[in-house]
Amino acid sequence: MEGFVKSHVKDGIGVIEFFHPQSNSMPGYQLRALAQEITKVGQDDNAKVIVLKSEGDKAFCAGASFDELISIKDIETGTTFFSGFAGVINAIRKAPKFVIVRVQGKAVGGGVGIASSGDYTFAVKDASVKLSELAVGIGPFVVGPAVERKIGKSAFCELTINATEWRSASWAQEKGLYAEVFDTHEELDKAITGLGQRLATSNPEAMAMLKKIMWEGCENWDQLLIERAGMSGKLVLSEFTINAINKFKSK
Repeated sequence: MEGFVKSHVKDGIGVIEFFHPQSNSMPGYQLRALAQEITKVGQDDNAKVIVLKSEGDKAFCAGASFDELISIKDIETGTTFFSGFAGVINAIRKAPKFVIVRVQGKAVGGGVGIASSGDYTFAVKDASVKLSELAVGIGPFVVGPAVERKIGKSAFCELTINATEWRSASWAQEKGLYAEVFDTHEELDKAITGLGQRLATSNPEAMAMLKKIMWEGCENWDQLLIERAGMSGKLVLSEFTINAINKFKSK
């Protein structure tokens, strides 16, 4: 079964959903499709607010596709792959509408980056987070600016250095990654629907202005995140990283 990205707009709320059978991990084609869908819905006058979610009730997003990572043979291909996460983050940043992110399960690596890019991120109590990149010989270079912007440098360093340890949803809420955390998926969806409906009837011009202000200081991310993608694109070719990824895949 292949992954997908799909969207629909109803009653002023644009819902974007992605899925991949491998714990919602993200191959390059799906990252590009997700960025394009966010841009498209962001430009749709019928959508006043965007809800970004993944399918299923387990992992929100397991980050980069290991199958694709180990297939990378040159720095150009590696840079292109990691640029996919840059595209998603920048699409969220540039969308002239608030993006609500629904985190219904664990988030790893790039998944933490997507959750951190949300303007308002809801989660369930089981939605722990981990930046595991260093454990496979690379680093959270591309998602780093988004994560650090949301939780601060100290917490970002904690996640980055202790790369094999999960941090709980309550930790993520305390640090500012999650705005609200709920016990059940039903409570989570009720809260998202409520906020979405309120924002759908709010002044679009005011929200667009606020969105721009909230992201001040990130105007250089188009270039910065591509440069960061090049760092990961280089490291993914190393023997250390190849061996580490294969070890993870065999577990």
